[in-house]
Amino acid sequence: MYDYLIVGAGLYGAVFAHEAAKAGKKCLVVDKRSHIAGNIYTEEVEGIQVHRYGAHIFHTNNKEVWDYVNRFAVFNRYTNSPVANYKGELYDLPFNMNTFNKMWGVITPAQAQAEIERQRAAHYTAEPKNLEEQAINLVGIDIYEKLIKGYTEKQWGRPCTQLPAFIIQRLPVRLTFDNNYFNALYQGIPVGGYTKLVENLLQGIEVRLGVDYLAQRQSLRPLAETVVFTGPVDAYFDYQLGELQYRSVRFETETLNTPNYQGNAVINYTDAETPFTRIIEHKHFEFGSTEPGTKTVISREYSAEWKRGDEPYYPVNDEKNSRLYEQYKALAEAEPGVLFGGRLGEYKYYDMDKVIETALQRVRAVIA
Repeated sequence: MYDYLIVGAGLYGAVFAHEAAKAGKKCLVVDKRSHIAGNIYTEEVEGIQVHRYGAHIFHTNNKEVWDYVNRFAVFNRYTNSPVANYKGELYDLPFNMNTFNKMWGVITPAQAQAEIERQRAAHYTAEPKNLEEQAINLVGIDIYEKLIKGYTEKQWGRPCTQLPAFIIQRLPVRLTFDNNYFNALYQGIPVGGYTKLVENLLQGIEVRLGVDYLAQRQSLRPLAETVVFTGPVDAYFDYQLGELQYRSVRFETETLNTPNYQGNAVINYTDAETPFTRIIEHKHFEFGSTEPGTKTVISREYSAEWKRGDEPYYPVNDEKNSRLYEQYKALAEAEPGVLFGGRLGEYKYYDMDKVIETALQRVRAVIA
């Protein structure tokens, strides 16, 4: 009945479906959730576009990808400039001259560089064996202790001494006052939210929501010549080689009777004692907003170890899991009539632009 059955109405599935349909292929998109757009789903609350599954800021250096998404949405010019809160002390992220002035009282880039070098030399490890040693090698002990250690251990649920060094091969250190977090030429958030963008991608394509492909694959698989699967690759194979590890995120979202709660879209809490990793205030993603209304919506994010039944957010790409994924990848490549893609299908942390880029490459390759 269909050329492609696409499992997952997130960004990868929507781009694949759009391009396949444009090429004359008949597509069916199914998703087990009650809505499209996957983890970039946004919904309006009190006139504010709320990112239900955490903050998503689109950024890319790929002009082709930027031009592509602008065909389906108008992007505002939001610039990601998060703030770190360490026990009531506020610091700019990424690490820049404002950060160094607050940390050490230095005024010039030369002074900041000298202090970083002094701390590096005092604690240098020739061959760092873990994330702690690697981070101190890069930025010194003060920044590590205040702005990296607590946040990272909450995010990963493990001491930094038990995390591999390669997780942070490098950290952005800016000897300027630039507080734009991303080194990207293009950046912004769709006006009206990401859900509208995905709606436009899926326009004219049949979508069935509330459909769990893995639970119904016997009846669904015969519907299409090819399946595009964007769910967890280990779940597709019934975890027969063991479970891949993921980190999950729990959100506490509330509407507050104040026009402005924290004055910034993203504030990270980098001390170990605060149980959540950050607070998102959604209205500040709307560039140029003039504090609309008298209310605001905030979300506290709590990182957690994934277990079956939870939503897997990002893979734990350490050596053990990477080896296990290679075994699942071999199974996936040998699976007839099924293409695996996206963050979960490829067990890889992808920014949104890379999701689009890989989806475009895959659909063009199979349709050509």
